[in-house]
Amino acid sequence: MQETRLDTARIRAARQVIDPVFLDTPLYRCEALEPYLGCAVSVKLETANPVRSFKGRGTELVASELAERGPRAVVCASAGNLGQALAWSGRGRGLDVTVVASRHATVAKLDRIRALEAKLELVDGDHELARERAADIARADGIRLVEDSLDIETCEGAATIGLELADAAPYVDTVLIALGGGAMATGVGHVMKALAPGVEVICVQPLGAPAMTRSWHERRVVTTDSIATIADGVAGRCPIPEVLADLLLVADDAVLVEESSIVTGMRMLLEHAGLVVEPSAALGIAAVLENRDRFAGRHVATIVCGSNVDMAAYHRWVGLR
Repeated sequence: MQETRLDTARIRAARQVIDPVFLDTPLYRCEALEPYLGCAVSVKLETANPVRSFKGRGTELVASELAERGPRAVVCASAGNLGQALAWSGRGRGLDVTVVASRHATVAKLDRIRALEAKLELVDGDHELARERAADIARADGIRLVEDSLDIETCEGAATIGLELADAAPYVDTVLIALGGGAMATGVGHVMKALAPGVEVICVQPLGAPAMTRSWHERRVVTTDSIATIADGVAGRCPIPEVLADLLLVADDAVLVEESSIVTGMRMLLEHAGLVVEPSAALGIAAVLENRDRFAGRHVATIVCGSNVDMAAYHRWVGLR
C-alpha cells in the first residue's frame, strides 16, 4: 500500500493517550436487522461516551498535546460533534476552547458545547464559512486552529476504531463508514488496509452533500455550491486535498444515498436495535438498503458514529408522536 499521512505505530500509541471512556466501544452482531437487510450486520457503537460521537478519540490527542506544549487556547469550526468533543477534552485539561458553528446547526449540539464551557461563536452561513471564521480567529489571537480531517490527530484518533475493528476481520467482509471531511474514513481505512487488507472499505455520503464522494471518483477535488441533507455531520462542500489523497489510497468505493434511505436507516436502528442515532450514523444502513444485491450473503460492519440529534426533528423523521 502506498503511504498515507497516517502512521500505524502512532495510532497504536494513541490508545495510551485517549481517555478509556472513548475506547473499546461495543462491536456486536445485530441479528434483528438482518432479515430486513439481507446480510449479516455488525454494529460498532460510537455513541456510548460523554460526547455521544467518535470525535472524542481525536480531540483527546489534540488536547493532550496542547496541555503539554501549548498554546493553551484552541479554536475549531464544527457542525457540532467536533466542537462538543474538543470542549470536553479541553475542559479536562484547562484549555480555553472556542467553537465556531453555523447558526443553523443542530440546537442540541450547540447547547452541549455551551454546557461544556466552551466559547461558542455563530455565523450566518454554512460550515465552510465557519471554517473561514475559525481560521481568522486563530490568526488574530495566535492560538491553535484545529481543522478536522486535515489535522492528523483527528484522523489517527478516529483510526483507533480501526484497530478495534481489525480484530473482527476474520468474519467481517465489509466496513461501511460515514464520509464527511474524511477523518474517520481515512483513519479507519488506513488501519484496515494495513491490518486487514481483505476487508472492503466503503465510504457513504448523502446525495445532497456529495463533494468528497465525487472527488474520490474523479480523483481530484470537486467542490459544490450548496448542500441539501439532514445529515449535518457530513455536510461539507469543499474537500481538503491532503485528505482526499489519503482517501484515494484506502477506500475501495464511495457511494451516495438518498435522504429517504437515511431516514429509513434511522428508523430501523431505532426499531430493531434500540438505537437513537443522528442521520450521519445511519449512512451505512442506507447503503445496504439501496444495494441489497451487492451485500447479499456478506457480513458488513457499520460504524454508528453519533447520536447528537434534535429530538423534535428526530421524531418527525422516524414518525414518532
